[in-house]
Amino acid sequence: MITEITDNMKMAAWLQMWALAGLLFLCAKWLTLRPPCSTAAKPPFGRLAGYVFLWPGLDAAAFFRPARAPRPRAREWISATAKTAFGAGLIWLGARLAWSAHLASAAWIAMAGLVFLFHFGAFHLVSLCWRAAGVNAAPIMRSPITATSLGRFWGGRWNRAFSDLMQPHFFLPWARRFGARDAMLGVFLVSGLLHELVISLPARGGYGWPTAYFAIQAAGFCLERGPLAKRLGLGRGFRGWLFTLLIAAGPLPWLFHPVFIRHVILPMLRAIGAT
Repeated sequence: MITEITDNMKMAAWLQMWALAGLLFLCAKWLTLRPPCSTAAKPPFGRLAGYVFLWPGLDAAAFFRPARAPRPRAREWISATAKTAFGAGLIWLGARLAWSAHLASAAWIAMAGLVFLFHFGAFHLVSLCWRAAGVNAAPIMRSPITATSLGRFWGGRWNRAFSDLMQPHFFLPWARRFGARDAMLGVFLVSGLLHELVISLPARGGYGWPTAYFAIQAAGFCLERGPLAKRLGLGRGFRGWLFTLLIAAGPLPWLFHPVFIRHVILPMLRAIGAT
């Protein structure tokens, strides 16, 4: 009886995932705030609080730049709203329909829905609100599906916030010391370790699979820049796009491994009423 009560008091694995993600995000915010806050012309408190709590991006220099951003067009508002609604539909309708037939399919549909709901949808709407107010807050997703190389995909098209964090604080210092190639391999290693924290740790299993996923990305990145890949055209055009899709999407079950799906995603779907 005591064991059961203790287990019920523990934070659910999916809540641990979001808590760890939030903590790492705040650490990243602190890291990006050090340069602008160390100058004499510190950002005003309101803009500072908005950057920390109301903006998912990590380009502090652009966010605090005094130059006003151009106002977004109506079609961009429509697109962002549609992506948000599409993501919500995948979670609360698509996953529900697939639940009784195949739990793993329901989980993958829901995870795709989360990406559309937040990264492509809600975060884009937040970007639009800031730009409408004149703040330089570009969307963090820049049409990743059109990337024709892994370098372009991971270099700013997919989750630009991560590349905005990694380039000045990790890649550039490491590149000056170890060279660009080794610095890029180090960034992929850090990516793997960070995903272990928010995926494998809450799931209490599957350790090593997210790191293996980013090891594949690193290998693909190196292959893409080799002489054979250049002769085959793997860094441009349709062949580059296909190669990028294969390397980035093919091993996704290693990143979001079965233990994570079973212990984190499926309980989360039950908790939020998506089943």
